[in-house]
Amino acid sequence: MITPEFDELIHAPTRLSLVAFLTATTWADFAVLRDNIGLSDSALSKQLSTLEDAGYVEIRKTFVGKRPRTSARLTTDGRTAFARHVLALQEIVARAGASVLPSGRPPEQP
Repeated sequence: MITPEFDELIHAPTRLSLVAFLTATTWADFAVLRDNIGLSDSALSKQLSTLEDAGYVEIRKTFVGKRPRTSARLTTDGRTAFARHVLALQEIVARAGASVLPSGRPPEQP
């Protein structure tokens, strides 16, 4: 059983988007990540390095012909950290009496 744990490193919006995207893949090419998350090459590289340093992401550098290709994937620790973080966020939202699932209608205004 996974226990909830808020993760400051993952919680930053850009890293949260990256980790969420990587959760749905095995390996993702750098260009695919860049285009889907909407970051510059340098910003994506910096965020991936931060996640790699934490042990959450594995980076693979290969060549296709003479062109370098960089790919990333979540490690087991990264998947666990993301799952724990999501559970912590769900608990926070639940304490507010709200649902984390969309109901199809906008929230009521006070």
